[in-house]
Amino acid sequence: MVDVDASGRRSATPRWVVHLLRVPLDPIRWNQLLRAAVVLSVPIVVGYLLGNIGYGALASTGALPSITADTTDTYRGRAVRLVGALSAAVLGFGLGILTGDDPVMSVVVVIVVAAVSALISDAGSNASIAALQLFVFTVLGSGLVSDGSAAWVSLTLFCVGAGWGLFVALVGWTVRATSPERSAVAQVYLELATMLSAAEAGDDEAALDARHQLTKALNTAYDRLLRARSWLPGRDDTYRKLLNLLTATTPAIEATVAAVNSGVRPPRELIAHVTDLATAVLSDRPLPRAPRLPEEPRPDTAPAVAALYQALRDLGPDEERLRRTRPSAWERVVAWVKTLASGPLVWSAAVRLTVCVALAELLRLVLPMDRSYWITLTVGLVLKPDYGSVFGRAVLRGLGTVVGAGIGTLALSMVPYGPALALVVALFGMGVAIGKGRHYGLLSAFVTPVILVQMALSSGDYAVASVRVIDTAIGCVLVLVFGYLLWPGSRRPVLGGRLADAAEAISEYAEYALRPVADEDARLARSRRRRNCYRELSNLRTAFQQIVVEPSAAGRQAVAWWPAIVALEQLTDAVTAVGVAIDQGATEPPPEREVRKVRAALAEIALAVRTGLKAPEIELPEGEVLADVRTQLTSAVDAVAGPDPRRFRHVR
Repeated sequence: MVDVDASGRRSATPRWVVHLLRVPLDPIRWNQLLRAAVVLSVPIVVGYLLGNIGYGALASTGALPSITADTTDTYRGRAVRLVGALSAAVLGFGLGILTGDDPVMSVVVVIVVAAVSALISDAGSNASIAALQLFVFTVLGSGLVSDGSAAWVSLTLFCVGAGWGLFVALVGWTVRATSPERSAVAQVYLELATMLSAAEAGDDEAALDARHQLTKALNTAYDRLLRARSWLPGRDDTYRKLLNLLTATTPAIEATVAAVNSGVRPPRELIAHVTDLATAVLSDRPLPRAPRLPEEPRPDTAPAVAALYQALRDLGPDEERLRRTRPSAWERVVAWVKTLASGPLVWSAAVRLTVCVALAELLRLVLPMDRSYWITLTVGLVLKPDYGSVFGRAVLRGLGTVVGAGIGTLALSMVPYGPALALVVALFGMGVAIGKGRHYGLLSAFVTPVILVQMALSSGDYAVASVRVIDTAIGCVLVLVFGYLLWPGSRRPVLGGRLADAAEAISEYAEYALRPVADEDARLARSRRRRNCYRELSNLRTAFQQIVVEPSAAGRQAVAWWPAIVALEQLTDAVTAVGVAIDQGATEPPPEREVRKVRAALAEIALAVRTGLKAPEIELPEGEVLADVRTQLTSAVDAVAGPDPRRFRHVR
């Protein structure tokens, strides 16, 4: 079978298979690997030394959410996330082991928890991960009731493990309090240097990849610092200076984007200086002095390069910025309730999860299999409402479990009973840290043997791997049939809304970028809209990556709209380049009517995507200043609705 990938190249492998199996080559964070190994293995070693390795395995199970739920965030952000996730895990585990003796009560509890967790997932990232832990450990707890340990002993050990995991995760807070924030800001400068280096080398593809990484780094840095500033009592110089420095970097980012978009090769001294900035921020040293633009620059010096020199000279953390007001807990609850009441998507996901979990629980009662709770567990993990493609997760979960069960069986058969199994769990835990957030199949392949060894040690039953493979296969088939193929709308294209949102965000940004900056308030407004614009484009790419793994109409539409995504990104860069040229006085601002044409064209693109109707005749902007913007607008409209020259009207 021949298919075409997102870049337009023909491939002998189906498009969705390529995207499904692709593993991003993100850098490995060795501190996370070491922490995962220590958190999961130490309780097993302690249990062995105390004469009951099974108790140690239960504590190790309680520590598992501190690995799977953790993120690279500020210490306070991680603390909030982990406390919520671990508390939900303890609650779920308690519900599971206390109701597991009664099959009917256990089924009712699991179904109710599934419905509640699906609704909670829409309340935000932290609520989503807590909801997942609540469901997962309710199911796991219900499967441990026949292991012979008293329920209260199991729950106590689970709580001890959860506390241990939380302690190890946050123990560095006292000595490295601002390190995550500094690392996030420094990463922005490193990505900026990478982008400049790619432009200097003339590697357009590497420069494009670097811009995507720069957008991610910028979003991460702003998210961390704004969260930190929202809860700090009063003024805090460290966070204030970091946030002000990051905000003051906007002109340098805009100038870099303009230079790359114009094909200009920046001087190497600027690349070296940006790298030095990253080092200074990371080590909390004063910023180095920026190089100066020669007093008599070459006549062919690009406006973008001159703007970059000026932006780096003006860079400093001293300018005061407004502090964001943190919404109260009640305001967040109200916002969540409004989301539940605003549309059917959340309720549809909750009903789908509840129905499939109910079917899994019925199979669990009917099938003559011991502890087949992994059927329900598989259904809940695959059908997580906000975790991307159901089809992709079902396939990857099945493949990962088969591989992981094989690895776990091999480990249990070859490694002697005793502390050596703690080393095995440590190695598997490091694999979990690598797979988490990188590839769902890789995560499943490592988390499966971790749980297999933990359950085997706590129950004494070593012949569980083959049963887990069968349970997982049944759960994946159940999801694919009832939660995907037969579920209304599951294969319907859903990328259009995000594409339209991105077009509207670019329109708002163009309103400010294509006009002269009148004062500092206007500059800040343009900066905010630029950040929002690139964030929408980043979200659009993420949605594309989640949907393109499907062989359905949704996946085919994602591939068809890939050129539109690229065109919108290039259009945004072109708008940024014009804005930088205007700021430098290298070009006159376009007339007001031409700016309105840009915004009107983007509005027509958004409307055509949302309604599915053919865009009417679009009047494109004129003039040499907006030549690149006009080209990218044409590409965007062509990509959305197909090329048709009659839709464009040039007024000369």
